[in-house]
Amino acid sequence: QVQLVESGGGLVQAGGSLRLSCAASGRTFSRYTMGWFRQAPGKERAFVAAISWSGGATYYADSVKGRFTISRDNAKNTMYLQMNSLKPEDTAVYYCAASGNPTGIIITTLANVDYWGQGTQVTVSS
Repeated sequence: QVQLVESGGGLVQAGGSLRLSCAASGRTFSRYTMGWFRQAPGKERAFVAAISWSGGATYYADSVKGRFTISRDNAKNTMYLQMNSLKPEDTAVYYCAASGNPTGIIITTLANVDYWGQGTQVTVSS
């Protein structure tokens, strides 16, 4: 099993930047594909970005492509989400997600997630 703890959320003005971190417990972090999802008030949880075991492959929702960057440091058991050019519509609770599927499936849907973090609030003011 793996435990996930997000940090780095907060309040920022439109156009600003934030960097989220997801710290994972355990010694096999590199065998989990990872991802970020977000849930805005009154909306379903939605895919934001995903990354492969090694970090060599990344995937993004169209709404964040070109503004957000997902990365991971397997030596530090940590995943990151650099968010630039933030917009009010990016306001949501952001969740870290992990999959321990041995096929290395990329997490782009809720169904592929085995573990969730507790979430961190990101609020973008206009």
